[in-house]
Amino acid sequence: MNGPDERRPADAAAPADPDAIRAEIEATREQLAATVDELAHRLDVPSRARERVLRTRDTAVETYRESPPAVLGAAAALVAVVVGIVVWRRKR
Repeated sequence: MNGPDERRPADAAAPADPDAIRAEIEATREQLAATVDELAHRLDVPSRARERVLRTRDTAVETYRESPPAVLGAAAALVAVVVGIVVWRRKR
């Protein structure tokens, strides 16, 4: 892996002004913080699962508000399929 001095090409213009260097360091810190936050979010599986459940619930509620008979019909069909599977498995 390259060392800190080897990351920038030798002919690249490095800021000589201390304020410019500080600004570059601060920008790099902000980028690193954003990257760490994104990685932490991606690795927080329980939180992402909760978010997914809440989005799914919100979608179902919104769909019900727009068309209650369609949602009730889909729910009835789902219950009929589950009951049918249970009855079929018991007969076997």
